[in-house]
Parts: sequence; structure tokens; C-alpha cells
Amino acid sequence: MTREQASDFDQRLLDLYDDYAHGRVDRRDFLQRASTFAVGGMTAEALLSRLSPNYAWAQQVPKNDSRIKSEMISYSSPKGAGTMRGLLAHPAASQEKSPAILVVHENRGLNPYIEDVARRLAVANFVALAPDALAPLGGYPGNDDEGRAMQAKRDPEQMVQDFIAGAELLKSHALSSGKVGVVGFCYGGGISNELAVRLPNVIRAAVPFYGRQPKTEDVPKIKAELLLHYAELDQRINDGWPAYETALKANSIKYTVHKYPAANHGFHNDTTPRYDQKSAELAWQRTLDFFNSTLRG
Repeated sequence: MTREQASDFDQRLLDLYDDYAHGRVDRRDFLQRASTFAVGGMTAEALLSRLSPNYAWAQQVPKNDSRIKSEMISYSSPKGAGTMRGLLAHPAASQEKSPAILVVHENRGLNPYIEDVARRLAVANFVALAPDALAPLGGYPGNDDEGRAMQAKRDPEQMVQDFIAGAELLKSHALSSGKVGVVGFCYGGGISNELAVRLPNVIRAAVPFYGRQPKTEDVPKIKAELLLHYAELDQRINDGWPAYETALKANSIKYTVHKYPAANHGFHNDTTPRYDQKSAELAWQRTLDFFNSTLRG
């Protein structure tokens, strides 16, 4: 299947899909409103299918890549789910302990795209753990619509605690150097900011991709260095940036921010038309460079 691009769609339709993907409109409302853009024999259902993830596009690092080892592990989360599961990926040949990165998924569980992000970090010589917040409900169901509905059923604070437990596991893991970072996307971007607030003695570096900002009164708790990625067309998330930046500056917290021109929310996710290859590749290289500079040595 040919990969479609954001430029193939009206921006208003992309914004409507963003509302759908984040639960602000339901499927029926999306289809009704999307019918306005269905022309030339195209149906609203077909438009939704074209905008939805195609996970055949997600794999940059195969599961059996000889450079890495990866496996699903269980770990304790006493203040969250009790027992959590996640994908642990790490370099296969390294004889030394490596910096560790917690990878936080979007609002739909540990899908193939996020699993691949963890493997990409392992190829770059990091230990990566990608927890699945849907583990206590049976795990990511293989379908994003079902995954969103499942994640919405979980207690938000318990999910935060599950990711806190994952970060703490990485700090003490036998493969880890003890230097821990976090990267997250969408919902996971917000959790990346939250963990920087809640775990100042664990998280040394945080990389939120288009993530919700923390409360300004919590910003003084941050000790981590931040690398923040925003999309120019993502007004919903961008609206929170000015207050966050003011608080970061007021508290002398080291940060770097990039806003990617003409990019949509979700531009790093290479399974949907919102993917922006140029912006995604640049943001990812900046992310690797940032983690190398903050967590090594």
C-alpha cells in the first residue's frame, strides 16, 4: 500500500481526526462530520481507514534483528496495576552497562510502532523499556480503537504509577548504568513531563513529543534536562507551551525546544498520514544526540 501524506488531506479533516483519536468526538460524530470531505465516490468510512494507522509501515528494526535482544517482561507496580508488562530491548553484544530509556506510548497501549521505537533505542546502544498500560486489562488488543477504549477505563493515577515503577526498575536494572531518561509520544509526552516532575532523582533527561505540559506550580520540582518537540499545526498542545516556558525560565531549568514547521500532532508516528518524514527523522536524531550527551560519561 502506498503511504499517504498529510498533504493528501484537508487540514480540517486532519484536525477532526485528531479529535477522534483523542476521544473528543466519537466514531459516529467523526463519520458524520467527515462526510463533508468525502468526494469523488469516497465514503467517510474510507477516509477514516486512510487516516488510521497501518502497522505494516512501523517496522524499522525487525524483532529478530541480530544487533539487539528484546523480550516481554513482567515487573512489580505496587501503587499501580500490581504487576505490569512491557517490552525490554537492549544491545545484544555490549559488554558494558548502558543508559536506560523508558518509552511511553500514546493513548492506546503498546502498539507495534512504540515497540519499534524501543528497538530503535536498543540499536542506538540504550536499554529501553516500553511498558503496556493495558497489561492489567489483557494487553494491547491489536486494534487502536479498542486500545483507546481500554486505556480510558484505567485509573489515570495508577497508570502514572505504572510508568514510575518502570523508570525505577530501569535505574536499578542489571543492564543499566543507572542513568535514566524518558521519551514519550502524545499521552506519553505528557507522562514524560510528569515523570520529570515526580522523579527528579531518577529522570536525568526527558523528551516529550507533543506532550501535555505539567502544572506550572510543579515545574520547580524538575531537575532533568528537557528536549521538547512540538508540531506547528498542533494548536491544542501548543497552547500550553508559553506558560510552561515561562516557568522553566523562572526556575532556571535547562531545556531545548523545537517546533517543526507544517507538522501535525503525531508527526513521528510513521504508521499514519500525519507522519512527516523530514521532521520525524530530524527530531529522532536530536533525541539520540540529546540522550547521548545527557546520559553517557
